[in-house]
Amino acid sequence: MPMKKPRKRKNQTGGVRRPAAQKAILIYHDMAVYENFERCARRIFEVVKNAQRRMPGKPRHLLLRVQGHRNAAGGFDHDALEIIQNFTLKYLLPYLTQVTTPFHTIENNRRQRDDLPDELRIEYPADDAGFWYDVDLLPLRPRETTASDRRTAPSLKAISQYLDMEDNCLVCWRKPAERAHVVPLSLGGSMDVRNFALLCADHHKQAPDIADAEAFWAWVDYAEIRDSGSKWEEASADIKEWVREHGGRTEMQDRSEEEFLAAVRFELQYLYGWSDADFDATSWDLLHEYHQVLDAATGKHFGVEKKVATHAWAYHIAKRRIARKHGTGSPLSADHPWTGVWPVP
Repeated sequence: MPMKKPRKRKNQTGGVRRPAAQKAILIYHDMAVYENFERCARRIFEVVKNAQRRMPGKPRHLLLRVQGHRNAAGGFDHDALEIIQNFTLKYLLPYLTQVTTPFHTIENNRRQRDDLPDELRIEYPADDAGFWYDVDLLPLRPRETTASDRRTAPSLKAISQYLDMEDNCLVCWRKPAERAHVVPLSLGGSMDVRNFALLCADHHKQAPDIADAEAFWAWVDYAEIRDSGSKWEEASADIKEWVREHGGRTEMQDRSEEEFLAAVRFELQYLYGWSDADFDATSWDLLHEYHQVLDAATGKHFGVEKKVATHAWAYHIAKRRIARKHGTGSPLSADHPWTGVWPVP
């Protein structure tokens, strides 16, 4: 009796059974409103590089989301577009198998590369004057560059919808949160929803009162890392144990008794990257410039005369202005204060 040719087995959808595709590494990053281009790019780069190092050859899928970062027309602002279009799709895609952005999902039509450079170098066009402000020109510009004629503050709901998050503190995730001006009205800020953050009462009192939106958001980013343990204080014991096993903190470090100048030094060191040499190089010129910056581009909030975040920023801007006068610094140089990730102890 002739042998019948065996049928090809079919899966539940009726197609011919094929070898299972290799599982991919999913890399997720939500570009927070307090991340500018540099901070976001460096963080994504480090995660992709770590995935390449630990599991070379395994397909990598990047899922990118964006919080806030809207322009006056409601579209994405400069930083978000640079991350999506230039950094993710033009620079990173060769080292990934797939990228999903708020616009679309893109497949790498070539073989995924495993030779991502060891270091990410960010350079700027010499004529890109519209992106960075000049520290010699005070007051500094806010992030939202289109003036708003709103006369009342937006609601907590409107701000949380803009930030694409719940109405809790950006730093410690606690509720209730308060509306915090990024740039105070007295320093040229507006009632535009993009000029607001959500902070708890404690972090609202700590936030800098400065005419510099990018520095404000950099401080929020720094404080979120510095006070990361506060997010887990109300978590269950097993979750706390898991966090500690993975190197995280589960309680907030108390700095309430820290002496004012010591607290300013800490912030200059871990937010702005000052070294011992920078502290040793203080001079009368620096103090003079520092007071000029304080007078021209800072304010007072909650009646707080000495706010660590405000004074640390003023010292750093004073240092940069002196460097510019002596021809040793520029607004596009490596000494820009908001390009790193801070190893806060």
